[in-house]
Amino acid sequence: MVMLLVWVVMLGGLYVLFILPNQRRQKKWQAMLQQLKAGDRVVTAGGIKGTVIAVKDDAVHLRVPPDNLRLEVTKASVVTVSTDDK
Repeated sequence: MVMLLVWVVMLGGLYVLFILPNQRRQKKWQAMLQQLKAGDRVVTAGGIKGTVIAVKDDAVHLRVPPDNLRLEVTKASVVTVSTDDK
């Protein structure tokens, strides 16, 4: 009985330490992607920095300096967002 209690406490601790923070981070990231709009500056997972021109269902069009290239990347590749308001 004591061994079962030890296992339950260990699994509960692992849940609190690993799974719960990851779920919170995932929800925060999903909310960030839902709030993307034209004019936001973003950085992709590949390191591309650009300004959002248009937002589609699962893609984002970016204007990338210095030549003002227009790139289409998936929303899932967006890592960070900063608005011009800040």
